[in-house]
Amino acid sequence: MMLNAAAKLQERRQRQKQQQSKLNLVSLMDIFTILVFFLLVNSTSDVQVLQTDKTIKLPKSTSQQKPEVTTVVRVNNQQLFVGDRMIVGINNIDAGKENIEPLLKELEYRAERAGELSDEQKQRGRSVTIMGDEQVPYELLKQIMQTCAQADYRDISFAVEQTAPIDPAGVES
Repeated sequence: MMLNAAAKLQERRQRQKQQQSKLNLVSLMDIFTILVFFLLVNSTSDVQVLQTDKTIKLPKSTSQQKPEVTTVVRVNNQQLFVGDRMIVGINNIDAGKENIEPLLKELEYRAERAGELSDEQKQRGRSVTIMGDEQVPYELLKQIMQTCAQADYRDISFAVEQTAPIDPAGVES
């Protein structure tokens, strides 16, 4: 029996719907796998990550300048560290003195082990990064900076948490 034109058209549409419902997931998974590896490789190349300390909440900054790898002095509300070594408790620091004696000894020891400086480094001093909690009093930070300068660590940087820059209109870019 011969089908009319409308019946043939409807039968053809039914076959096309059945054929179109197949989805090849293998090639889609390959694309996403490649995309994940690409993002992993390219996402961490511009950022230097310092060892985090859950007791230190860093101040925020919009600076785009990348930090150098240096000696890290960490301070929170209870302790003072150089690298991973605990130097002194905050309660044991004499606020009346200009320098923190245990910190000065540790920095001088590290400077002695690091060896001689080049002429350019002698002018700037050794590099140090201070990672201080945003609640640490300024007087304590000033005392730490004075101690670092006394030990010839005069190229001082502060660790901050990088945020997106804010344009003058007040909208983040």
